[in-house]
Amino acid sequence: MRVLVTGAAGHIGQHVLDELFAASYEYEIVATDVVPFEAPSAERVHIGDLQDPDLVRKAVDGVEAVVHLGAIPHPNTADPSALFATNCLTAHRVLDEAGRAGVRRIVAASSMAALGLAWSPVPVSPLYVPLDEEHPLLIRDPYGLSKAVLEETARSTHRRWGPDIVCLRFPFTGSGERLHGQLAKVAADPGAHRHDLWGWLHTRDAAAVVHRALRADFTGCHVLNVAAADTSSPLPTEELMDRFHPDVPTFSALSGRTSLFDTTACAELLGFVPRYGRPGNKGE
Repeated sequence: MRVLVTGAAGHIGQHVLDELFAASYEYEIVATDVVPFEAPSAERVHIGDLQDPDLVRKAVDGVEAVVHLGAIPHPNTADPSALFATNCLTAHRVLDEAGRAGVRRIVAASSMAALGLAWSPVPVSPLYVPLDEEHPLLIRDPYGLSKAVLEETARSTHRRWGPDIVCLRFPFTGSGERLHGQLAKVAADPGAHRHDLWGWLHTRDAAAVVHRALRADFTGCHVLNVAAADTSSPLPTEELMDRFHPDVPTFSALSGRTSLFDTTACAELLGFVPRYGRPGNKGE
């Protein structure tokens, strides 16, 4: 299978390249990013902006599947409208050109931010927990809005061109020092992370679920939550909810440090369950 990976120089992108390269007998890899990068595992590398239609057409030429990771990955920008426009245009450009080219499988990185909690500029609580994919959107920020548009773009692409698509809603993803730094921040100030509901995912699991989504037997367009089975906080989940989201209805037991995201749909559709829990030591 020849697979295009956009955003291949990013944190998740590098892990996806490694994951696919480890199964190199199965894949020929085409990689793109806006910044120069080394990708010895790739058959072809395209450097440029995914807003450029010529670049995207060249990149999707001859591929059978697309992993779309290329986007501005956070809302920390001086021009929120430009962030929104860039993420929406690149998502449509890649998915639409892939559909036109006859690509039959697309895996796109969405975000838990599509719910509207993670980057909310005002205090907000979920309507219930655990959060499933049917939870109403509460978006007030341009980054979360761009991810909701990505998901609608995926549905539109499926209706128009017919590829099977999965949009993976990722929380914070990390490994090594990046993960240890996040865990330390959460432990020091759990209230500062109340909006992301202390969700997290090891980047190796993010790469693994992308790989699984490329190979899984499914049809249609699906949005799936992907998160570790536990929270990023050392505090019990019930205590976190009592302190920071009191009176939110709970539809299942919150024992121990159980995650507040329902990942049942991912397990059922892709047969994927994250392997990595909180690291026990700095070296993982």
